[in-house]
Amino acid sequence: MAIRNIRINGDEVLRKQCKNVKEITPRTIKLIKDMAETMYEADGVGLAAPQVGILQRIFVIDVYDDEGLRVFINPEILEVSGSQIGEEGCLSIPGESFEVERANYVKVKAFNEKGEEFILEATELLARAILHENDHLNGKLFIDYVK
Repeated sequence: MAIRNIRINGDEVLRKQCKNVKEITPRTIKLIKDMAETMYEADGVGLAAPQVGILQRIFVIDVYDDEGLRVFINPEILEVSGSQIGEEGCLSIPGESFEVERANYVKVKAFNEKGEEFILEATELLARAILHENDHLNGKLFIDYVK
């Protein structure tokens, strides 16, 4: 495993659309492990592949609950509802945080690192993290939502 460089706002890769992962290879698994190690080293709760310069639809999240690290490959948001306003930051925008409105509930379908499809329903912090990281895969940053 290795710590990867986190791309900072202004890097054009952060504004690009990511491509679906066609197959999970040993390189994919190494990327996921590197992303997790990089996220933990930076004290983050989530990290998306474009934040380390890879334009693939992958992100990792750990909201420090009983589930630990969650891996999302080719995520698809199926449903959102409700509203929450909370402080949000981003490893690609160090030292900055702003209040952002997001859905309070999200239902997402994705694959894990074993290639198993799953559907997850989440609320509050986990929902916020999923939506934040999924935005990275579409070239959006949380500052795009600041009023």
